[in-house]
Amino acid sequence: MIGSVPNARQIPDGAEAMTILVTLPPGCEGAPPHRHSGPAYGYVIKGSMVFELEGEPARVLKAGETFWEPGGDVIHYQDGNALTDAESQFVVTMFCAPGQPMLIPVSAEELEERKDRRAPRA
Repeated sequence: MIGSVPNARQIPDGAEAMTILVTLPPGCEGAPPHRHSGPAYGYVIKGSMVFELEGEPARVLKAGETFWEPGGDVIHYQDGNALTDAESQFVVTMFCAPGQPMLIPVSAEELEERKDRRAPRA
């Protein structure tokens, strides 16, 4: 699991939950940089995905591996397919504060303002 183990205090009071299966075609970059108002927990079912959170280097996760993100102010930079010749799949359960969207896109301006928080890229 990436990062430290979360605790129940990170789930917003009255949180709404959603579990989805994400299928990424070969070479798909995934969702654009975004954040969630609460934590998200995932499991790679098939293939490999590139996973990058603000402050952490990008990692390739393979089928059978898990991930989590704390939500809140942390930017999720990448969740794309690491494979160019096969699809990848992951399942993710997201918790969000009442009245908030599950996924909040981050603007190019904010990415520029916070570029010093992104881990160096290889």
